[in-house]
Amino acid sequence: MRKPRSRAVRLIAVLAAGTLAAGLAAGCSSKNQVPSIGYAVDATIASYNGGSTLGASTGTTAVFGRVITGFFYTGPEGQQVADTDFGTAKEVPGEAQTIQYRLNPDGVYSDGVPTSCDDLVLAWAARSGRFTKPGERGPVPLFDAASTTGYADIERVDCQAGSRDATVVFRPDRHYSAWRNLFTAGELMPAHVAARVANVPNVVSALQSGDPNALGRVAEFWNTGWNFGTGNLDLTRFPSSGPYRIESFSAKDGLVLVSNERWWGNKPATGRILVWPKNIDLTDKVGDSAMGVIDIGAGSVKDLNLDGFKVQNVPSRGAEQLILATGGVLGSVDLRRALALCVPRQALFDKLGKVKDAPKTGLGAGPLNAHIVQQDSLFYPSATGAAGKFGGGDVPGATQAVAASKANNPTIRIGYLRPDERRAQTVAMITEACKPAGITVVDAGAVDFTPSQLTEGKVDAILGGTAGAPGPSGSLTGVAATSALRTGSGINFGRFGNGRYDAITDQLAADDNSTTQLNLLTDAENLLWAELPSIPLFATPRTIAFGGGLQNGIAAANQAGSGWNMDRWVLKR
Repeated sequence: MRKPRSRAVRLIAVLAAGTLAAGLAAGCSSKNQVPSIGYAVDATIASYNGGSTLGASTGTTAVFGRVITGFFYTGPEGQQVADTDFGTAKEVPGEAQTIQYRLNPDGVYSDGVPTSCDDLVLAWAARSGRFTKPGERGPVPLFDAASTTGYADIERVDCQAGSRDATVVFRPDRHYSAWRNLFTAGELMPAHVAARVANVPNVVSALQSGDPNALGRVAEFWNTGWNFGTGNLDLTRFPSSGPYRIESFSAKDGLVLVSNERWWGNKPATGRILVWPKNIDLTDKVGDSAMGVIDIGAGSVKDLNLDGFKVQNVPSRGAEQLILATGGVLGSVDLRRALALCVPRQALFDKLGKVKDAPKTGLGAGPLNAHIVQQDSLFYPSATGAAGKFGGGDVPGATQAVAASKANNPTIRIGYLRPDERRAQTVAMITEACKPAGITVVDAGAVDFTPSQLTEGKVDAILGGTAGAPGPSGSLTGVAATSALRTGSGINFGRFGNGRYDAITDQLAADDNSTTQLNLLTDAENLLWAELPSIPLFATPRTIAFGGGLQNGIAAANQAGSGWNMDRWVLKR
């Protein structure tokens, strides 16, 4: 059971080597292997639970993908790769779509508890959207899930508590083509921990029966029990199912990952990884030679000296964008259109979004003209015609749209996670471009910014990546991009709601006929450019750097970050 994943990693390394692999250091054999590698990534360490709204919007999968494993993980090109160390998943014939999951019989968490199908039942229950509680305006979700995409289509998860096997059966009228995005790394949480803390003896029977008292306690823990606070961690809540486990975490010392002694797969090549998140002084760490791998937004750190590193600046799967409120000052679609008309999208790309040697087509070839269509998709040229009027700098058009909105001297606060030099420049350019149209733009970036501040009305727009993430984001399947605009989705921070859009995305998920897909994507993009819940800018450029002597580093400009294969890293100096 251990060999297949290592073969997959080697195959991916070969395929990716031409464009995204860090060169293996020549002549390293005579050098000593460094026992600890520093990894800087501009995610924030806020939650262990990548399926929660907080986890998904802060970059949990970019940090914990090799700590909390699953049936699939995101590979370097943004594709879903089967992790057969964890278990196997296959679609089986039947009237309803059915997936058979089988966990590795050797699988065991770092606390000694065997992996089981209980974890799948918890993930499905939390993300199905079917469990609610009373709210002021009607029922609200019991679980604060990032999205219900795919999970909401599941009718049931057949699982005997403690078993290694599970059968997932979808609703008779539903088909979910992207089922490999379910029960994945960073999102499949340890149900035994939730059961213990919530005092629920059998979490499977409680969730399957819908016991309201047990559900309430489990949901309360699932929502916040895996969050990282400022105090010491109760490590019994954070067991690992991967090659690394958490040893410690603090703002001063970063996140320390060490080899998981109970890991049943190939032992990590380096026993200790120090993860440094967004809020550290990266210039200082690089100066101390503390870094082996760096994965950050291009231009986000001013005057960063990466001499001695092999540096790549690449466009990512993440969409740099303005995510707009659909209430408050931007409750008027006319004012959202005014902002979209004056935002200098072409100029922003030319100055801040264009990487050296940018391709003529595909990712990073120009301003991003789609909300949910991948820029390197065959559908992209045909589905994005509605973006043509929003090149930017249309002051007369923006002025007219402001007048139509009846807003008096509108002020728009744009929030993002500081420090970020490129995003600060982005806001400054938008401010200057929109001022002649009578729109005042305020830089509301903050060191403690979270995307939820848009929902809370503290800002009017988010400047960030896909689903508002500050760091690595996006994937080949684009599930998060689509989910972030669905009615009721946790990562839909602007609270956009459109029944037609929801219906289109349901059809997209079920029908993979190319003609149907093109028609649906064109309809979706026309609708989104008309309603403007967000303003796409460009494929977020990433700076990915590997230190001298770092072996097996393969850049991944997507939601997994370049730490996707950190258990294979070797640093020799």
